[in-house]
Amino acid sequence: MPSPCNVLMLYPLFTAESFWSFGESCKLMGVRRPAAPLGLITVAAMLPKDWSVRLIDCNTQAFSDDDFAWADVVFTGGMLPQQADTLRLIEMCRAAGKPVVVGGPDPTSSPHIYENADFRVLGEAEGIIDEFIAAWQSGARSGVFTAPKFQADVTKTPVPRFDLLKFEDYLYIGVQYSRGCPFTCEFCDIIELYGRVPRTKTTEQMFVELETLYNMGYRGHLDFVDDNFIGNKKSLRQFLPQLAEWQRAHGYPFELSTEASVNLADDPELLELMGAANFFGIFVGIESPDPATLVAMRKKQNTRRNIAESIHKIYAAGILVTAGFIVGFDNEKVSMAEAMIDFIEEAAIPVAMVGLLYALPNTQLTRRLEREGRLHPGHDIAPTIGADQCTAGINFDPVRPLRDILTDYKRVLEHIYSPAAYARRVDRLMTLLDRSRQRHELAEGDIRAKVGAMETVHRVVTALPEARGPLWETFMNCAKRDTSSARIAVQLIAAYAHLGPFSRKVIEAIDGRLAALDDEPVVAAAAAIDATAARHLA
Repeated sequence: MPSPCNVLMLYPLFTAESFWSFGESCKLMGVRRPAAPLGLITVAAMLPKDWSVRLIDCNTQAFSDDDFAWADVVFTGGMLPQQADTLRLIEMCRAAGKPVVVGGPDPTSSPHIYENADFRVLGEAEGIIDEFIAAWQSGARSGVFTAPKFQADVTKTPVPRFDLLKFEDYLYIGVQYSRGCPFTCEFCDIIELYGRVPRTKTTEQMFVELETLYNMGYRGHLDFVDDNFIGNKKSLRQFLPQLAEWQRAHGYPFELSTEASVNLADDPELLELMGAANFFGIFVGIESPDPATLVAMRKKQNTRRNIAESIHKIYAAGILVTAGFIVGFDNEKVSMAEAMIDFIEEAAIPVAMVGLLYALPNTQLTRRLEREGRLHPGHDIAPTIGADQCTAGINFDPVRPLRDILTDYKRVLEHIYSPAAYARRVDRLMTLLDRSRQRHELAEGDIRAKVGAMETVHRVVTALPEARGPLWETFMNCAKRDTSSARIAVQLIAAYAHLGPFSRKVIEAIDGRLAALDDEPVVAAAAAIDATAARHLA
């Protein structure tokens, strides 16, 4: 008879403040981190019922010697920005004589980096965790377990162990409906990890998860962490009407967000259904306003359209857009910075995640750059303290001079996160956002209702006096027009508490990289790139 096991799950630190950390914004709301570790609590639900699990998010609390002493085995792992701390935790476990199991996206993409772990569980856990459990129970204390690619049956995925979380630590909780994305973007690792055929959970499964959170008393922001929420439209059309009905029957306990491709704008029915289900925001990967660059990166779903008009259609459904942009593609033109600034302004996107291109491990981009001899050594070693893709991107030899790329990137950040420009975009967004389909009030118990609107704005402008005039003016304009849009405006003003200072830190880091280039000998751009790269541009 296999004996019970004590499992200590450690969610590693993110190595640096990043665009996504929203540290100051979290402080305003009285929480520690934006998002909870959904992956680990999902794995926890797959373990034998007689195993005891203790979860510690290293980003919100420290673990103690007592935790280590209690544990029979430690589970850890995560994404690329958590790589450095995952490796630190592995060494701590080895020093303490505790077997350590590592898994997650980065170990799956770069298993060689994690070879000091006793166990590596690679790929989607549903497809391989039973083999690990059987090996552990038979006495094995090391091994590599690799799941078949893209075959995990998510209809068998159990309800995550939400009971392991401290809801009060997070701005929002995540759930997952689908996995995978139908597109082929060259720089993206999602299709390498989860495939191009989106697999969805059943509607019944999702309602069990939602009921679990509801019965535990959670109210507020719930994020569908899907790689592309609309990747399987057929299933989604069946799910969304029932989701809207569930929300109505339960008094709209959750305000929803997700990630989707911009072609959502082409589907008025889906937009209507998402609005009725109380979606308030989506993240969209736009990457570049230049069609030639989009074609080269294999993001053709963003071409043959006016992207700004598409964004405005999404606003008309009451859903705000947070967007991703990337600087450093081979096909970029000299005028890239102004074109990106003009687009962000035209589209009225306040929160624009603009990063430098980073060749992620195990992507089409990385393989191409390697063939062309342009990939830097150690490209799969994550930037450590003080660096993320905003400051440490371009881990390859670019076609354009690096100085031009960095100068353009700095120019974009200086403009879009100046207080006046940011405030104007928030103000304009509120004139485009039609929230008639959504529930206007926050549910009772929503953590975002803890701090009043006036107090939130006051705290932000006190911390950032240079933003006082523009942000107050925008808030007052929104409050006069529409109280429901004013609440959204306050959330975006709270976001600026992080985005304003963070953008200035990135600009300072880019200035440092530019200064370092002054000390390097000038090399002709043509000599720095392989002939195969030149053919790619043809």
